[in-house]
Amino acid sequence: MHLIITDAWVAKSRALHLTGVQLVLAGLSLSAVLVLTSLGLYHWVFLEGARQGWPVVGPMVKLLLKSEIESQDAVMRDNLDAMAKRLGQMQARLVQLESLGERVAGLAGVPAADPKLRGAAGGALIAPRAMTAEELSHSLERFDAAALGQMDWLTVTESRLFEQKVRSSRLPTQHPVEGVDTGSGFGWRVDPITGQSALHSGLDFPADTGTPIVAAAGGVVVFAGWHAAYGHMVEVDHGNDLVTRYAHASQLHAKQGDLVRRGQKIANVGNTGRSTGAHLHFEVLVAGVPQDPQKFLDAGRLAAQPQEARAGPSTRVASGPRR
Repeated sequence: MHLIITDAWVAKSRALHLTGVQLVLAGLSLSAVLVLTSLGLYHWVFLEGARQGWPVVGPMVKLLLKSEIESQDAVMRDNLDAMAKRLGQMQARLVQLESLGERVAGLAGVPAADPKLRGAAGGALIAPRAMTAEELSHSLERFDAAALGQMDWLTVTESRLFEQKVRSSRLPTQHPVEGVDTGSGFGWRVDPITGQSALHSGLDFPADTGTPIVAAAGGVVVFAGWHAAYGHMVEVDHGNDLVTRYAHASQLHAKQGDLVRRGQKIANVGNTGRSTGAHLHFEVLVAGVPQDPQKFLDAGRLAAQPQEARAGPSTRVASGPRR
């Protein structure tokens, strides 16, 4: 493209040669300048019109701003309403958690805490209505305090339940020979060897030689060896003057000083010592005084009854001369 520029004062002409690319760039530059100029004028006119209150521009600007503000308010209101509904659901769950915590605490023997101390959030549920940001903030702070209070309260309950579990794990409620009916019970009977009346200080479990014998509760082995009357015998101390005795074993798997857990194999059924047949003689002693082991085993059965769907007693007394 050729452009000829003529100067009338000096009677001179000048020729410019523009290629296609240069022409396009010049057009784009001119367009950009026009757009920026238009935007600047538009912005200035609206700002000045809003400040000065021009008859046409002022109301137009206010209308646009009002529409934008209303749109933002609608979005914010929707968000606040959604948060209010979530808070209502949170409060309902917190009330359920509080009720569950009270029941668990009752099982653990923990007294119900003062609602002010554990941050209770009972009462009417938050309705799905319009709420201000300040109301939502206050509700969130209240729920946070309630959650912290519930956490502290449940921590105390957990500690108490753990203590109870430890205590129960030290009570001889586990059957020492699983799946075996009991023989001679605790109490006075005719001695199968002497034929005279004598106190049977334990509970017999007739079983084949080699049948596993397990600890009825956790504790420390205080004796594991030979006894003239009891044969191969194991004694486990469970603390608080509570000791269990496992006699007439064919083989011992625990030694003195061992720490054993409930259900751990400690020996095998045998016919050693003063015995007339293969069986386990099981005793429970409190401060050295023999107790009826069946009472402890029945307590364990009743405690496990819900999990076993009330399957009924797992032991039956069978006759048979055992010592």
